[in-house]
Amino acid sequence: MAMVGLFWITEGCVYLGAKPAGAGPGVRLTEGGVEILGTGQGGRSWGWDEVRGLDVRDVAVRSAGRRLASMAFDSVVVLITGDGEQPPLFTVLVETEGDGTVEASVLAAVTGGIHTPDEYDLSRALLARLADGTTTVGELLRWRRDEPEDVAPAKDQRLALLREWTAATV
Repeated sequence: MAMVGLFWITEGCVYLGAKPAGAGPGVRLTEGGVEILGTGQGGRSWGWDEVRGLDVRDVAVRSAGRRLASMAFDSVVVLITGDGEQPPLFTVLVETEGDGTVEASVLAAVTGGIHTPDEYDLSRALLARLADGTTTVGELLRWRRDEPEDVAPAKDQRLALLREWTAATV
């Protein structure tokens, strides 16, 4: 598994945010479509032909410097209080042909739940391309299958991948 922007990519599917554990909230993107996971989220799914749009909101976005400062502060609070928190949630909006816009919550997968503006903007662009079919989940999965299992891409590599996927033509 590897995180690239807002995407948790496995060999078989892509999650927005963290891969949910048990009945935790999540959104899974497969070559067949979009699935909402987790207790109380409706368990709905749609084929790509039914999806009209994908977007996110409530994602923590900060510059690299502010992100580092926030993470350091959070670490100090946990060290002092011993009170770690669940990762923050963000919202995924799935615009569908028949159901209108459906909202689902997902857990952030990056440390502190904070993304840089570049990661966020490119991730949103990729979501739009997935929804309109100009990029496919298969492209993300092929990249993951070609990578060593235990190697996570560095920041520059992650941004390069997002740029590649948002510029790809099917």
